Amino acid sequence: MTGPDIDAVTLEVVRNQLESLAEEMGQVLIRGAYSPNIKEREDCSTALFDASGRLVAQAEHIPVHLGAMPASVAAVRERDPAPGDVFVLNDPFAGGTHLPDVTMVSAIGIDARGDGGEETLGYAVSRAHHADVGGATPGSMPAGAREIFEEGLRVPPTRLVADGDVVEDVMGLLLANVRNPEERRADFRAQLAANDRGAERLRDLVAEHSRPKIEAAFDAVIDYSRERVEAELRDLPDGTYRASDVLEGDGRSEDDVPIAVTVTVDGASVTVDFDGTAGQVAGNVNAPLAVAESAVYFVLRCLTDPEIPPNQGCYDPVTVDAPRGCLLNPEPPAAVVGGNVETSQRVTDVVFAALADAAPERVPAQGQGTMNNLTIGSRDDGFAYYETLGGGAGARPTGDGLDGVQVGMTNTLNTPVEALESEYPLRVDEYALRPDSGGDGRHRGGLGVVRTVTVEAEATVSLLTERRRVAPRGVAGGGDGKTGENRIDGERVPAKVVRDVAAGTTVSIRTPGGGGHGPPADRDPAARAADEADGKTGDAD
Repeated sequence: MTGPDIDAVTLEVVRNQLESLAEEMGQVLIRGAYSPNIKEREDCSTALFDASGRLVAQAEHIPVHLGAMPASVAAVRERDPAPGDVFVLNDPFAGGTHLPDVTMVSAIGIDARGDGGEETLGYAVSRAHHADVGGATPGSMPAGAREIFEEGLRVPPTRLVADGDVVEDVMGLLLANVRNPEERRADFRAQLAANDRGAERLRDLVAEHSRPKIEAAFDAVIDYSRERVEAELRDLPDGTYRASDVLEGDGRSEDDVPIAVTVTVDGASVTVDFDGTAGQVAGNVNAPLAVAESAVYFVLRCLTDPEIPPNQGCYDPVTVDAPRGCLLNPEPPAAVVGGNVETSQRVTDVVFAALADAAPERVPAQGQGTMNNLTIGSRDDGFAYYETLGGGAGARPTGDGLDGVQVGMTNTLNTPVEALESEYPLRVDEYALRPDSGGDGRHRGGLGVVRTVTVEAEATVSLLTERRRVAPRGVAGGGDGKTGENRIDGERVPAKVVRDVAAGTTVSIRTPGGGGHGPPADRDPAARAADEADGKTGDAD
């Protein structure tokens, strides 16, 4: 496993150093950013890849970002990046996920021969959700978009830094097509600084251990993770497992959009096939194949030992297929902004459901199954507020679901009330847990939240949400979680909607609760009493 060039102790030291490198990149990005979406919510991810484009180490950031990053690096490598180059991209059909997620890939050079000529040792990668990248609505998350051109500026892999110098023409083009360009410039610079830090730290490791040992460590840590994952997969019973679920419309229509999956476990490998899923739709819940792959990887990471280092080795035993032109492998110019945030959540639900028979002791009840995307922005003064709202996590076989948390494919924080009110013309009227929203059971589903905001200027509100009609399911006899609800000035509005609103308008989001686990009759009476004492039950909205 460790090979002749690196012993087990050195490998463990280097593995931790590589993971620390990725985490430090994330800290540089978060602390250097200007927008609340990155500096407060931490809606960003960082990772290190080797020269052949394999994921070596990642920070513990956003699942939907990290699992899809290999596609970005592969797209950049096709452009023959030279050491010192940084490529920027967001094109979902060329390595991206959705347009607000802007990825930067830096080729890290090292003087291998001592003559000043550099060779690429690896790639430092950062991805951040930018609060606006142009498009039809402020915030670039337009519910009901029909094609990608409505969603913002589309950037295929493009050289932003050449041999260490920013290409100002490219930076100018990016900034000319977004709202609040100075904030975008600052966030772009934070990403560049994060990548620079990753490159600096990797060179430090080469100086400490030597290039051969670092490259041997890349191979060894990937091999180690692959072997660990394969061993865990062998513990699952071989077989074919199926499940299906629906999205509640595509933003253009409220008709259900089916997602079907067949999971085949065969020894140390898993094949996940989405044949039977709806074709690509007119609205914007289409998701690039990299997003579907990311969701599958997340589920399998949840079902295997969390101590296994997350890298390419974890993904090698997994094959993901989706028919070309379907919801999960659309063709341009399909709109996709909701696919990254909402469809990805439903993919995790169906893959978990399919594997529930194979690993019932590890699969939780369904969580809220949505990111509750709320975007409020102005066409006049350029402000753009974006947030994903937490809800209930599904109950586990061993305990209650967590209350008011992000679940599935996102892992962001909330925007603190103080930061939100100081940065935007918004006032938070209510932010609280939603009593009785978790499904009943031996273990209770987590509670959703209520977030009510008054908009103090004319603005455009965009909502991209799910689980407003179809409740998060309980398992093993547990009750379903409560569906979510969206209201504008008290009027109930659809799951996916765009509205222009006047100053003084209130927007209220009630997020779904998680499903329960096990028969409600088996719940510990002391736990029920504690729920009532804490106000978690007995006060339904």
